Amino acid sequence: MSQHVSKVLRATLVALTATAVAGTAVVPAVAATAPGADKAHAATQEALNGLVAADMPGVAAEARTPKGTWSGSAGYADTATKRKRTAADHFRAGSITKSFVATVLLQLEAEGKLSLDDSLESRLPGVVKGNGYDAGKITIRQLLNHTSGVHDMVYTPEWDKEMNGPGFFEHRYDIKTPEQIVAMGIKYGPDFEPGKGWRYSNTNFVLGGMIIEKVTGKPYAREVERRIVKPLGLKETTFPGTDPKLPAPHPVGYSKLYVPNPGPEIHDATEYRPSWSGATGEVVSTSGDLNRFYSALLQGKLLPKKQLDAMLTTVETGEHYTYGLGIISRKLSCGVQVYGHDGVVWGSLSGSAGTRDGKHMLTFNINGDWLNESPPFENMFEGEFCGAIAKSEKKLAPRAELGPVNH
Repeated sequence: MSQHVSKVLRATLVALTATAVAGTAVVPAVAATAPGADKAHAATQEALNGLVAADMPGVAAEARTPKGTWSGSAGYADTATKRKRTAADHFRAGSITKSFVATVLLQLEAEGKLSLDDSLESRLPGVVKGNGYDAGKITIRQLLNHTSGVHDMVYTPEWDKEMNGPGFFEHRYDIKTPEQIVAMGIKYGPDFEPGKGWRYSNTNFVLGGMIIEKVTGKPYAREVERRIVKPLGLKETTFPGTDPKLPAPHPVGYSKLYVPNPGPEIHDATEYRPSWSGATGEVVSTSGDLNRFYSALLQGKLLPKKQLDAMLTTVETGEHYTYGLGIISRKLSCGVQVYGHDGVVWGSLSGSAGTRDGKHMLTFNINGDWLNESPPFENMFEGEFCGAIAKSEKKLAPRAELGPVNH
């Protein structure tokens, strides 16, 4: 679910302890790692090392450039056995799911089956009502760029009770329907009038998934597989639904369970039923598959120009990034603009981004979920796309959106 943590990604980094419990053209594969690639990606490797130095258990990354691919890692997939992270690891990519969902909705618009300016009420009659909501004034576009005002189900007492802290172990194998998840969010009034503000809300994309099913007659995940996963040959990308397990190889997902003021205790949160996330954060993938997806997307292989331009038209967020339709845009210190998404779920923190031409991509995954968004995280992008990492102690604004299913 993303990509910004239950009460905001934690600003305090606590050392790891032994408490850890246990219809488009196919994109061709990139050539193997080119000579000199290790030197070219030295700053990226330094950033990987820095994440582990900041007390994360392990991290792996893969970069894709016209010269070939490069992969690097630091730390462990399993701190007990000392098994190392690799770029082949499968991981829960959280809110990176949002880019897939937005792409399908934009494809449906290109096919004339809906418009971004359709109201939520016209597509899902009666689903969002009461508590101050007027679904007739909320558009699909506002759902996709988080200007709808619909309250985030992650920021509710019910979510905290059932999926954070001790509640995670009691409820992680529960099955939730999209309707139940939406009801959890809209029990609380809107954050602002539609179009009058910005706030990251996972509920927006659960509704987006419901719209896909209403329009196509098929679950959102099946449409993503038919329209994106299979045409691009993303063989390591799945939407597991109610299956709590991860395909091999995969790291242990270490979590502090998003409790306020967490202590040193770290838990194994690898398994849970991702119906809790659904269209806001269900996808399981690898760094290679996600690089291929975003590369194809940015190169216009999944969307016509009109829809791709709409996706990449961003709004201000008050954070250090702007937000399009299911996509995050960062302007890095060297002036390079990159597009992609982050993902945070229990035991997993991921980032994926690439240049506007889709020729230079980076995806990485940390098998821990308590890192704050400060230079150790952003250094992955700075290192890969700018060739340098921050040395200062400056802090970036914490991710306003993050709950365990966000950004």
